[in-house]
Amino acid sequence: MLEIRNQKLTTLTVTKRDGSHEPFAFNHIQTSLKQVTEASDALDQVQTEIGQIISDRFDAVVATDEIAAVITEVLNEHAMAAIADRYQEHLERQRLAKSGATDINHTIDRLLNRDESVVNENANKDSKVFNTQRDLTAGTVAKAIGLKMLPPRVANAHLNGDIHWHDLDYQPYSPMTNCCLIDFKEMLTNGFKIGNAEVETPHSIQTATAQMSQIIANVASSQYGGCSADRVDQLLAPFAEKNYQKHLADAQQWVDGADKQAAYAKQKTQKDIYDAMQGLEYEINTLYSSQGQTPFTTLGFGLGTSWIEREIQKAILTVRIKGLGREHRTAIFPKLVFAIKRGLNLTPADPNYDIKQLAVDCATKRMYPDVLMYDKLVELTGSFKTPMGCRSFLQGWHDEAGNEVNAGRMNLGVVTMNLPRLALESKGDKGAFWDLLEDRLQLCKEALVFKVNRVKDANPENAPILYEYGAFGKRLNSEDSVDDLFKNGRATVSLGYIGLYEVGTVFFGPDWETNPKAKQFTVDIVKDLYQHCKDWESEYGYHFSVYATPAESLTDTFCKADLKKFGAVKDVTDKEYYTNSFHYDVRKTPTPFEKIEFEKDYPPYSAGGFIHYCEYPNLKQNPKALEAVWDFAYDKIGYLGTNTPIDQCFECGFKGEFKPTARGFECPQCGNHDPATCDVVKRTCGYLGNPNQRPMVHGRHTEIASRKKHMTLGNDQNDIARQ
Repeated sequence: MLEIRNQKLTTLTVTKRDGSHEPFAFNHIQTSLKQVTEASDALDQVQTEIGQIISDRFDAVVATDEIAAVITEVLNEHAMAAIADRYQEHLERQRLAKSGATDINHTIDRLLNRDESVVNENANKDSKVFNTQRDLTAGTVAKAIGLKMLPPRVANAHLNGDIHWHDLDYQPYSPMTNCCLIDFKEMLTNGFKIGNAEVETPHSIQTATAQMSQIIANVASSQYGGCSADRVDQLLAPFAEKNYQKHLADAQQWVDGADKQAAYAKQKTQKDIYDAMQGLEYEINTLYSSQGQTPFTTLGFGLGTSWIEREIQKAILTVRIKGLGREHRTAIFPKLVFAIKRGLNLTPADPNYDIKQLAVDCATKRMYPDVLMYDKLVELTGSFKTPMGCRSFLQGWHDEAGNEVNAGRMNLGVVTMNLPRLALESKGDKGAFWDLLEDRLQLCKEALVFKVNRVKDANPENAPILYEYGAFGKRLNSEDSVDDLFKNGRATVSLGYIGLYEVGTVFFGPDWETNPKAKQFTVDIVKDLYQHCKDWESEYGYHFSVYATPAESLTDTFCKADLKKFGAVKDVTDKEYYTNSFHYDVRKTPTPFEKIEFEKDYPPYSAGGFIHYCEYPNLKQNPKALEAVWDFAYDKIGYLGTNTPIDQCFECGFKGEFKPTARGFECPQCGNHDPATCDVVKRTCGYLGNPNQRPMVHGRHTEIASRKKHMTLGNDQNDIARQ
């Protein structure tokens, strides 16, 4: 009988992963097994059984993956689990070796041919300039080498689109960290060193902001994610106080009367504060990090109460409202994040309410600031702090002495799951979905643990600004372990996810957001991720957080991979983009209040990174409408952004919303799309971007073009404020 079955094997055709076909060759199986174990009678028995099963199960055609599954099955049945594991690793290495992603010549060719997925992957990088081209070249090489460094199963899952290892052009090739909250207070107080310069404590707010810009440039060049300054108004106030005291001393020499002296000193200090904050805005927007991009920078402010802290808050907002240059263009960086706090600035009775009104006015004209709701953020994350970068939040943490610490902490990296793929693979079977999710989570665990272990390979001297001169809060010696700054929950490492809308659509149809059972199913998914992160933290001692991934290019990458694998699935892959994190379908038109109510249930299980936003029409004449949404959101969500049309055409004078086209965004009045004579600003993900100056990938462009407004303004523009 075996001889007959073996004769049958000779008639089988094997379908390879690239779609090609070849005759079945049993010696390929024998060769593969010889790669992972020594010859033995037991192995002969296993090989005989493998041949029998393949001849029984398959008639004319068998896929490569099906053969591999039979081999693994038989090895496990014969108590050869260790050999089965080595066999799987062998397959993963083979797949990786065949991938063009590890061929440096192939990857460089893609760059030279300006493959969109390479040159437009990061909308903050201008791929036309030399320093960015140099970084992209280095990045393509680092990706190819980095893939070989990763565990084979992780590398192949990344290439296949099952997961995404973020910023592969920097890590694991280099043991870099991701994003951070810079400890500016420590550095400005105690001094620091950059290059050959020993920098002392500043004696004015102008010098302090100049030093901040230099710190930002160097930190951004030593990591691969965004960097943030927390409580900037309170941070810079002591240095502005030095300005005040100098001016007061001058006034006392030349002006009679204490009141006049104080008024003179205050007026001069106000001018110094404005100039300093304007200088910081210009300096950040003219910086280039070693990655060939403007540093992703966020400034958090709004909690200060002294007159100097209030002046700094007002200066940040008025500088942003004025805009950059003679055309008063919208500044893309730094991202501004304004804190709203009950009893401080929430209601007209609060002492800083006037600054909140200025923040609202600024948001209607420049989209920033985004707003943090103090009480809700403390509830969600355990402490109040500005996000690292655009949305990554640290959890509340105390040092050995019991002091709450936020500044000087960091994120070690992100690995994101392709949730829509799991839904499509499960074919509507929820049980199968949960089984697939569990398997994928174990893969993510392996990837994240590898991330943690890789960043621990750094030495303090690899990034002196981070480890030796205070940006990360503690000053290490060259022989110290960088792990001292990561372990015991001080740092975070993040499990990301994308496409909850598409998951719900697979199981419940495209309008599932109003179905309570469907909503609970998607919440349960995020809750499951959260529980796994808690378990991993207990196991390893590092803080694993759940992160609602911004998915700037990933919204395109994952969907493109699944479109190829599953075809055009209506309302899932046929849109040519996947929906950001837990957000409501961008093609629908809930009110801002409905959208906030829908999305508020996800961040409690996704506190490692999140943001909400609402799409509005032009609000410049109706700031009260925006304030009404902010007030409604205060007790419901922790972090809210504003999307409103602020595009400008300098050819015809149009101000409003540009029209999306295949070549970018164009003025609806005169058709202008030249970035030299128009200013187009869109929310790319957590950050704003200028897509006409720095184009984005196709999927993100399509997603932005698909966004619908979450409210409309009729004759009575105060309707929204009364809802």
